[in-house]
Amino acid sequence: MAYTGPERRLHPRSGRTESLRGILFGLFRWIGGHVRGFHAAVGAFLAIGLVFAVAAVAGFATVADEVMEGETQAMDVAVLRWMERHHTPQLDIWALEVTALGSGLVVAMTVAIASVFLWVTRHRYSVVLLWTALLGSGLISRTLKSIFDRPRPDVFPWQAHHVDQGSFPSGHATTSMVVYLTLAYLVGRLAETRRLRALTLLVAAVLIACIGASRLYLGVHYPSDVLAGYAVGFAWATFCALGIEAVRYFRARKPGVERVEEGLEGGLEGKAAADAGAD
Repeated sequence: MAYTGPERRLHPRSGRTESLRGILFGLFRWIGGHVRGFHAAVGAFLAIGLVFAVAAVAGFATVADEVMEGETQAMDVAVLRWMERHHTPQLDIWALEVTALGSGLVVAMTVAIASVFLWVTRHRYSVVLLWTALLGSGLISRTLKSIFDRPRPDVFPWQAHHVDQGSFPSGHATTSMVVYLTLAYLVGRLAETRRLRALTLLVAAVLIACIGASRLYLGVHYPSDVLAGYAVGFAWATFCALGIEAVRYFRARKPGVERVEEGLEGGLEGKAAADAGAD
């Protein structure tokens, strides 16, 4: 018997968003009709998503090939030259401080602190999502850097310290997009108003943009490196977030998930119910 998961709309959405949700829930219904069990259903969804992710990486490689052939070099150098002309001591300090927000240590500490909050509020699958997003982004970034092995820019002397590996794509751009976008998604799930959700997303977007800009200002990345990092990071963050949607859809097959992730249904009011039934 096919399983029909919850499709209750939490908030008004645009027609485009509704179409995307329709496709997503159509996939969920198809999986529910062919796979039994909670873990098997979620696993099947993630496996299908992985196939699409591989296809996306293949498409990315095609675009990246244009970069490696030098098609974007003129634009890349022009932007860095413009950055160089606007260097000031104050901006140098700002760029170093901002770029640190995308470094491995700061990002790991941010994820660790967020994980503690999510764990004590009984959002344990969200903790798994957050660490999967972080570790996966690191693996993807290092793999792509090794494949393309693009040299770092030499337009002007670097302002950053401890620069390693290749230039394409930007690891800071990839990691910041994945982690801060995923955090915005999870915070948005707990936000009680649309305004707070929009503010959370805006803060994340500004932070991500500033980190990318700092990499250009410091001279350690080309614009195409940063844009590629954003694209890869957005794709991976979206894939990870859809994993939580799959958990929510199929959770009726595993009552424990209903208790553990109750708060995902909307707002902090779900925490009270989760506290009463969580392990």
